[in-house]
Amino acid sequence: MIYELHVGTFTPAGTLDSAVERLDHLVELGVSVVELLPLAPFPGSHNWGYDGIAPYAVHEAYGGPEALQRFVDAAHRAGLGVCLDVVYNHLGPDGNYLGEIAPYLTDKHATPWGQAVNLDAPGSDPVRAWLLDNVALWFRDFHVDGLRLDAVHELKDDRATHVLEEMSALTDRMSAELGRPLWLVAESDRNDPGTVTPRGAGAAVGGVGVHGQWADDIHHALHVALTGETQGYYADFAAPEALGKVLRTPFFHDGGYSSFRGRSHGRPVDAATVPGWRFVASLQTHDQVGNRATGDRLSQLVGVDLLACGAALLLTSPWTPMLFMGEEWGAGTPWQFFVDHTDPGIAEATRQGRRAEFGSHGWDELDVPDPQDPETFRRSQLDWSEPARGDHARLLGWYRDLIALRRSTPDLRSGDLTEVAVTWDAAARRVDLRRGGHRVLVNLGDTPWTVEAAGKVALDWVSKGSLEHGPDGCTVPPESAVVLAP
Repeated sequence: MIYELHVGTFTPAGTLDSAVERLDHLVELGVSVVELLPLAPFPGSHNWGYDGIAPYAVHEAYGGPEALQRFVDAAHRAGLGVCLDVVYNHLGPDGNYLGEIAPYLTDKHATPWGQAVNLDAPGSDPVRAWLLDNVALWFRDFHVDGLRLDAVHELKDDRATHVLEEMSALTDRMSAELGRPLWLVAESDRNDPGTVTPRGAGAAVGGVGVHGQWADDIHHALHVALTGETQGYYADFAAPEALGKVLRTPFFHDGGYSSFRGRSHGRPVDAATVPGWRFVASLQTHDQVGNRATGDRLSQLVGVDLLACGAALLLTSPWTPMLFMGEEWGAGTPWQFFVDHTDPGIAEATRQGRRAEFGSHGWDELDVPDPQDPETFRRSQLDWSEPARGDHARLLGWYRDLIALRRSTPDLRSGDLTEVAVTWDAAARRVDLRRGGHRVLVNLGDTPWTVEAAGKVALDWVSKGSLEHGPDGCTVPPESAVVLAP
């Protein structure tokens, strides 16, 4: 169970030390790993973190490097692991002078954010060593347990041995030397199981040995099923088979046509050899919320009952679940795109670019928050009075119960994809998910659903009507979920 948080908006103070004060909440929730959005310094006081310019440092406004060490120590004392989101594919545009010192950057490749980090052009040997030493730094000197590698498909590397393979080999060596589990999780747009295939195995898929990877297709199919949105890259996930497919295999696009890309995309996962826990799945992430025009969360798109149904599907799935901070109580605060660039030209370009991007999608420019406005940042801070109130409290209890059930139930923890069976009725919007001897029935529709299903009720969420359960079956009300134990 991973919990993704942004230090600057997790608490009102926005520091690593103030985040320590909320670790008890995460322990009670039942998560096991805290994933911190990037901490590398950037000009100004607040930023998502992906504009960092000094990968070896920790942003001073968060408390600096000693505060990170205190946070890691406190998390470990609480029984939580710590994963740090790191950005190795580019440097931020504001205050970035490394390219003037040495060939850290190259024009040989380009990324959506400008020049690529030099991994394969002349002078790249020391640059690769600089990145590998950075990996070692976090494990050795800060005692973090894992690194989330941002957009590894933008690590442009034409060498025979990809830098990802070197990073995974280094991580495994350090794990053996330090005597504790260490791991890497890749964000990848390639839908390639080779990313998480062990090194030296599966040469046909180019195994590089990264330990886990994000699987955005799972998010997209869940989002479309819950909200009905089908614009942009969601269009393909309106296919009737989409949700059923991503509950048993992580990639909807596994070699078939992607209309958003205008080409075939992805590669199938061998369920017999690649376990489901290697794939990180989510209902919400910083990207999927923050890259909406107004930063509206799922809780602003659907009611609490559908939020609970989505949680049931995520937290009983064969994947490694990840929550985005505040998701567990249906936070009413948005999470918007905010920056604090000190270069006026970059600030204005960012502001205009954001408005133009969403203007082309039909949004009124006035609806798109100004990323430079300090209020955009302040609106994105969590409201910690919410978890004790009304539906927020009820949803938080549901998340806690689901996570506890998952942790105590081998069937629901299992990543064995050969043991997963799914029936998804897209017309009626009903999911029947079998996980070993357990059965998860989720009715997203607006009419009751009578199912022949033996077993006892382990957990249920019912608001619209009542759950009727007998020895031979049950009737699941609309927008409800039930977990049946053998």
